[in-house]
Amino acid sequence: MSLHAEAGATSDTCEYQKLSPGGASDTSVPGDSQGTDSTSDITDLDHDGGGSAPRRGPGALPTRLPDRYAEVFATYRVKVTRPGTPLSPKTITAYLSRIRQYLAWLDVADLDGNPLTDPSVRDWASRDYRAYLLTVAKRSPATVNAHLTAVDDLNRCLGVGPATAKRTTLPQLAPRALDPRAQTRFVREAERAPARDGAIAYTGYYAGLRIAELAALDVDDVHLSARKGALIVRYGKGGRYREVLVHSRLRAALEAWMAQRAAADGEVALFVNARGRRLTTRGIYDILVSLADAAGIREDFTPHTLRHTLGTNMRRQGQDIVVIAETLGHSVETARRYALPTEDERRAAIEGLPVDE
Repeated sequence: MSLHAEAGATSDTCEYQKLSPGGASDTSVPGDSQGTDSTSDITDLDHDGGGSAPRRGPGALPTRLPDRYAEVFATYRVKVTRPGTPLSPKTITAYLSRIRQYLAWLDVADLDGNPLTDPSVRDWASRDYRAYLLTVAKRSPATVNAHLTAVDDLNRCLGVGPATAKRTTLPQLAPRALDPRAQTRFVREAERAPARDGAIAYTGYYAGLRIAELAALDVDDVHLSARKGALIVRYGKGGRYREVLVHSRLRAALEAWMAQRAAADGEVALFVNARGRRLTTRGIYDILVSLADAAGIREDFTPHTLRHTLGTNMRRQGQDIVVIAETLGHSVETARRYALPTEDERRAAIEGLPVDE
């Protein structure tokens, strides 16, 4: 089975079978309230600007699910929340909310046929839904694309495959990263954290591993010496193998954690929970978000932000785009986005214009 049935689709819950070996999550899967998280590896989604339709923020009541689609939604929910899913809890919440909204729209849409079983009707439904989100619901292009990605994932789960509806062109900006002050606060919280949590934070910040890659690390994947080191990502996104060089600060954090790691008999995972078993993606997610909260970083933070921060820092230091791509496990074309200006840089350029005083 292909890991990527469609170019550009990245969080495909029914196609991407890379499982964290930890089994069930340490905590329960979130419900259906609207969440915001990037469903792409590098694109920030669900950040609307303006519009007359009411925004669906955290705490909003779930969209009413039409009775005739209850079984479809239940089937999809089982698949998207299966043990070991590579998706973060926020992404799961966002996908479920978007599918609820799509099914509610289907219930009143004027379509000839069933888009959940007929590929030709599926395509027209996706195009009509895109138009509805843009012109009636007044959603931003990024949010529309996020909804279409979720709908494609539902279609894959139902066996009809993704629709041919084109995505809306987005403004070209670098991925969202932590600003320098937020980075300093996050690193300080990592320094204060227990050895395991600090090592996880530094691995995200200095090595840029995806959350599923963090969970999948084994002790044998860590190669350290007195002055250097490397982490082996054996099966990253798209099945890519890569070796990530280790920063001196990360090396010290990994050594500190490995010196006190208490694993259950036969457990090979690098990061383990209180029971000595492999820490799941949900457990790692909770650790990183807790550290960000303690650092006062709440708005728009996800563990993936740390990857974007590493890529942005490397670009600002003048690193070659190929080096950035190899470090993060991106294609060179994807990594080129780090060469684009950030929103803060664009704002600073405008504010820096001379004025007549």
